[in-house]
Amino acid sequence: MTVLERLAALRALMQQYELTAYIVPGTDPHASEYMAPHWMEMSWISGFLGESGTAVITMDKALLWTDSRYYLQAEAELQGSTFELMRESDVDCPSITEWLNSQLSTLNSPLSIQIGVNPEMYSINGYRDMRDELAESGIQLVSKDLIQPIWTENRPPIPMNPLYTYSDQFAGASVPSKLARLREALREKRCDALVVAELDEIGWLLNIRGTDVDYTPCVVAYCVVEMQRCTLFINPHKVSATDADILHNQGVELQPYEAIYTYLPTLQAQKVLMDGNRVNEALYEAYMQVPDRKVLVVTPSPLQVMMSVKNEVQLDGLRAAMRRDAVALTRFFRWLETEALQSPQTEVTLANQLHAYRAMGQSFTDESFGTIAGWNANGAIVHYAAKPDSCAPIEGNGVLLLDSGGQYLDGTTDITRTVWVGDPSAIPAQLKHDFTLVLKGHIALAKARFPKGTRGNQLDVLAHQFMWAEGITYGHGTGHGVGHFMGCHEGPANIRTDNNPNPIRLGNVFSDEPGIYRAGKYGIRIENLVATRQAAATAHTTGETYFEFETLTLCFYDTRLIDRKMLTADEVAWINTYHAWVEKEITPLLATSEAAYLHTKCLPI
Repeated sequence: MTVLERLAALRALMQQYELTAYIVPGTDPHASEYMAPHWMEMSWISGFLGESGTAVITMDKALLWTDSRYYLQAEAELQGSTFELMRESDVDCPSITEWLNSQLSTLNSPLSIQIGVNPEMYSINGYRDMRDELAESGIQLVSKDLIQPIWTENRPPIPMNPLYTYSDQFAGASVPSKLARLREALREKRCDALVVAELDEIGWLLNIRGTDVDYTPCVVAYCVVEMQRCTLFINPHKVSATDADILHNQGVELQPYEAIYTYLPTLQAQKVLMDGNRVNEALYEAYMQVPDRKVLVVTPSPLQVMMSVKNEVQLDGLRAAMRRDAVALTRFFRWLETEALQSPQTEVTLANQLHAYRAMGQSFTDESFGTIAGWNANGAIVHYAAKPDSCAPIEGNGVLLLDSGGQYLDGTTDITRTVWVGDPSAIPAQLKHDFTLVLKGHIALAKARFPKGTRGNQLDVLAHQFMWAEGITYGHGTGHGVGHFMGCHEGPANIRTDNNPNPIRLGNVFSDEPGIYRAGKYGIRIENLVATRQAAATAHTTGETYFEFETLTLCFYDTRLIDRKMLTADEVAWINTYHAWVEKEITPLLATSEAAYLHTKCLPI
C-alpha cells in the first residue's frame, strides 16, 4: 500500500466509527527509547522515518509534527504524501491539541466531536493531559486502535528473540531479594500490586535480558507484581524450559504476552500502583473495567529509584567494563592519529572502526546507542547521526566530536571526546578557548561536593558557569542517569536546569557532559560517567552527610586543545591526576606500542 492508500483505508474506518480525527504517535506500548519496527505506526501511515514525530489525520487533512532535528528529512520523505509538516520547534507552531481545538471546535455538527487514539501508544498521564485539553473545547478522546485492522501486509512481528537469565554474579542481587524490596515499597504506599510496562524495569527486577530492542538488552514483556505472586507476560516461545524453571524457582509465573489484558480485570488487589509516565492507557483501562477499582498513579514507580541505585557488585563491574572500554578507545585514537588517514575515511567508517575495537573486549554485546561521529560543522548538531550516503569525509584539518558507548555484561559505558585531527599548529585560538571553557565546567561538576538531598538542578550551574559568564549555553542536559547493562538513559534523577524533584542518591551513575556548539563550524562536548559516593568527613563537617562523585570513565583528553592560561592550579592538578590514573589503570592492558602512545597523551600539562 502507498501512503495515500493507507490514508484512504484509515479514513474509511474513521468514518465507520464517527471519528473526526485520528492521532498516530511515534511511540510504543512500553515507553521505549528505541522501538521495535512492529510499533512504528507513525512511520507506516506517513512515510516519515524519523525517530520523533506524531501524525494527525482528519477527513481532509494530514499533518505531521516533528522537531527541528528532522525538518529536512521530513520535507523529503513527505513529498507526494499529502502530509503537511508542522515544525514543532518553531515558536509559532501550535501544539497538536491547540490545532485540533482551533480547527474542530468550530465544526457545525449535531454529534459530539470525537478523536481517536490507540491507548497502547499513550502513557496514562499523556492520555489524561490530551483528554483534558480537548475537553475544554467539547472534543471527546476515544480509545480505538485503527492501525491494526489496516496494517495487514508486511507488518513486522513483535520481536521473538529469546530471553536469557542474567546472573547474580553481574546483577549483585537475586530476584527474590528484589521482589521482597519492591513489596515492602508497595506496603509503604498501601498498594497491593504493581503493573510494570517499561522493559528495562522488568529486566532489572527479574534479572532477564534479551535482544528485542536496539542498543538496550531488553526483552518485550509485561509484569504484574502482587503480594504473593509475580507474573511475567511474555510470548512462551521466547522462554526456554531451562529459563522457565529458573524463573519459576525465583517465584515468577509465566503467561502469554497478550494475556495481561484479560488478567488485569481479574486482579484481586484492592489498590494497584501504576507509573503514570510509563504504563500505557490501555492497561489502565483494562484494570478499570471493573467498577470501584482504585489505582495510584505515580511518577516515578519504586522500581525507577531502586534500579538507579547501583550496588557494589554493579559498580565494580562497571569499573571493569570501563577499563576494557578504555583499551578500545586508546586503540581507536592511536589508529586515528597514525594510520586512519592513509586511506579515505568518513564519519561512518570511523564509527565502524570504533565498534570493531570495542567488540574485541570481553563481555561486549553491543553499542549502548548509535555512535555520534560529527566532523567539523556536523559536530554542532547535537543529535547528529551520520548516514553512509551523506556523511562527511574526514579530510584536512578539523575537529571530531565522538560520542559513543558500549554494552558489556558487567556495565554500560557512555563517553564523548572532542579531538583535533590534522596539523596541531592549525588549531584555531577560538576552538581552544571554547574547549577549555567546556573542560572547566566538566571538571567543576566532577569535583562537586554536596549535602545529601541535593537535586541535579542545584548542581547544573557548576557545569554552565564558565560558559554563562561569556554568554554561551547549550540546550541539552548536563547529566543523565545510566543503567547497568541496561538503558544508557535512566531516571529518575538527572543533572540539568529543569527542576526535577528526585534527589541524587548514593550509587546513582550520571553522565557529566557540558558542551559548546558553533553552528556551521564545530561542536565540543566532553563526557565522563561518574558515580555518587559518600564524601569523607572534614574538620568543618557538622554532622550532615555529604556526597561526591567518583569518576568512572578512563580516557585522556586532547590536551592540544587546552588553553593552559585559562586553567587554575587546581584544574591543572585535577587533569594531571586524572591522566596519571588513566595511564596506571590501562597500561597493563595494552601492547608496548599502544602503551607508549597512551603515555604521550597522559603527560602532565
